[in-house]
This record gives sequence, structure tokens and C-alpha cells, in this order.
Amino acid sequence: MDFARVYALVAGFLGARGSRVAVVGGLGLHGHGVTRATVDLDLVTEAEAQESLVGFLEAQGYETLYRSAGYSNHLHPDAELGRLDLVYVDAATAGSLFAGCLPRLQLGSLAALVPRAEHLVAMKVQAIKNDPSRELQDLADVQALLRLPGVDAAEVRGYFERARLLDRYDAIRRSL
Repeated sequence: MDFARVYALVAGFLGARGSRVAVVGGLGLHGHGVTRATVDLDLVTEAEAQESLVGFLEAQGYETLYRSAGYSNHLHPDAELGRLDLVYVDAATAGSLFAGCLPRLQLGSLAALVPRAEHLVAMKVQAIKNDPSRELQDLADVQALLRLPGVDAAEVRGYFERARLLDRYDAIRRSL
């Protein structure tokens, strides 16, 4: 997959409409120095952009595999354009999330925003809650993020607590 090409395509579309976008998932982790294999591009944007963005992606040849209020997954028949997973956040969450983003990742000629490590953890916790089959990989990612200097462990604990997954947080903290 050509991550830079796909990011430029989506960021260009969203930017022209005044919507913000940041890289999450495996490449978002990479923006924090945590490297793991990934074969798709995961992005977060504002919920209000979903309708027009999904239409745009389908016009570009992407098939929408799944769509809900908070997520959509798309696959292009051209492997260079590959799989694209999108997270859509409400205005209040977007305000907090994008305020903490920094350009931590260079994708081609574009400096891509990446959320704070704590916000990446929040997304991982929500993913585990929504799909327990993701738990092993996502908890490994959370563990790696918690090892980064300056990560607010109390904030991270709060995300686990709100999801009723505090036992997972406690297990990770014991392992560090």
C-alpha cells in the first residue's frame, strides 16, 4: 500500500472542505516511535465529514466494507490504494483530540498529524471494548505507548475505567 498516496488523497479532500484529519492505528504508533507491521491506513476525522468522505472514496473506486456512525472501512481493488479505516469523532472529542495533535509523521511530501499517545490509547481501549478479538494486539500497543516518556498514566487509567476494562489496565501496569 502506498500510504503517502492514500493519505494525500484523503487529506486533500478533507482539507478542501475544512475538515481535520490525523493518522492513528499502526502508523500513528510509528509517529510516536512504536513500530509494528501494518497493512492499512487508519485515520480519524470529524463525524460531519463522513457522508461526503464515503461518497468521495466510493467515487475513487473504494468499496465500503462496513459503516457505522463512528467507523467506516474501505478497500480498493488496486493494492497500492489498499485498505482504509476511518474513525469519526463528534465535535467535542474532535476539539480535544486535534488540539493535541502534532505533525509527527512524514508521508511523502506531507507532514501528517498524529494524536497524543493518550488519545491513541483511548481509541485502542474503545476498539477492545467493541471487538474483544482485537485485545491481544491492542493491549500490546497500549503497553508500548505506556512505556513512552511523559505519558499520563492517570489519563490512560481513566479510559480503561470508563470502558469497564480496569483489570486489563492493571495487568499492563504490573507488566511494565
